[in-house]
Amino acid sequence: MSFYADPAFFVVVAVLAVPAVVLGLTERPIKRWGFVASVAMLALLFFKDTASGVFCLLYLALSLVLYTLVQGWFERGDAQAVTKYRVALAAQIAPLAIYKVSAVFNANWLGFLGISYITFKAVQVLIETRDGLIKGMSLPDYLYFLVFFAPFTSGPIMRSRDFAASLEKPLAKDVYTGLLYRGLSQLVLGAVYKFVCSALAVWAMWFVPQAIGAQSVLGQLAQGLFYGLDLFFDFAGYSLMACGVGALFGVDVPRNFNAPFAATNMKDFWARWHMSLSSWFRDFIFMRLSRVFMTRKTFKSRTTVACVAYMANFAIMGVWHGLTPSYIAYGIYEGIAMCACEVYQKSAFYKRHRKERAHEVISWAVTMVVVFFGFAIFSGQVLSLITG
Repeated sequence: MSFYADPAFFVVVAVLAVPAVVLGLTERPIKRWGFVASVAMLALLFFKDTASGVFCLLYLALSLVLYTLVQGWFERGDAQAVTKYRVALAAQIAPLAIYKVSAVFNANWLGFLGISYITFKAVQVLIETRDGLIKGMSLPDYLYFLVFFAPFTSGPIMRSRDFAASLEKPLAKDVYTGLLYRGLSQLVLGAVYKFVCSALAVWAMWFVPQAIGAQSVLGQLAQGLFYGLDLFFDFAGYSLMACGVGALFGVDVPRNFNAPFAATNMKDFWARWHMSLSSWFRDFIFMRLSRVFMTRKTFKSRTTVACVAYMANFAIMGVWHGLTPSYIAYGIYEGIAMCACEVYQKSAFYKRHRKERAHEVISWAVTMVVVFFGFAIFSGQVLSLITG
């Protein structure tokens, strides 16, 4: 059963949501039922793929063990805690890395649907446990955080402290009612995005280039444009539906998109596009690399620090998508685009004209060209044109 695609998925969610809604409206805890529903949904997800289900169970067991160990090392003040933590962090990431490498050879070593998003969550918990930001999270709560089914296969990426805050106490009836109404509206809007708008974009991506000449410049531009629109409506659609399903179970799943095509520069775009992913990379890669460079005085200029951190940040993001030339090139391209934005925003010209209406319009137009060309790299369209 595919999440957010098969009609059967929505039927099962509707059935499982009824007890959650009753509990929410009667101001009783939803957590235990949410956990049961999540286990049931994951069982259905892996029902026809036993190997992936086993890999998922093994990964969950590994995550629980590593969290317990890291928590214990730092609570006891173990002299080797930092070294052991680094080994644990590598072990947490290793299954995803092995899976990504195996995918290059059309194999599936340790992979399962949702491994990327569950790895983000598990890594975040280990890092923030080491930083002292997470204290006392119980193993049952941690397991529920990992297996909560609404964002399991497609995001958005949740943070453990936000998730735990949703479970601390039953919501007041009026609060849950508001969450319920918002969740239902997100479900409907997400379905429209995915099943109507995305389908129209896919149709246009085929029809328009054929009508004007698929190999012509205009045909290629149309293909890139409609691919980008399809990518947005499909991705934003199931992200919205994940937020809606989460709300039914009393969990505030973070918003993932905020009018990305209104962005006027690349920093603005990444603050609006796949926000849970971009903020995760910002917090756990970009900011930490920048801090290391600043502390060690690796570079004299703050702009250089930012640019090097951006390149590393987006190169890793590209590799995370997959070890293919298009994904790697996309990561490098986005890193260069962010560096260019960083340098430009430090210029006297930008500071002098940034509030002018004409500058905003031109900046928006340039940003959209950069964004959609990036989508064309991501899709493999640019590589196919280069290689013929």
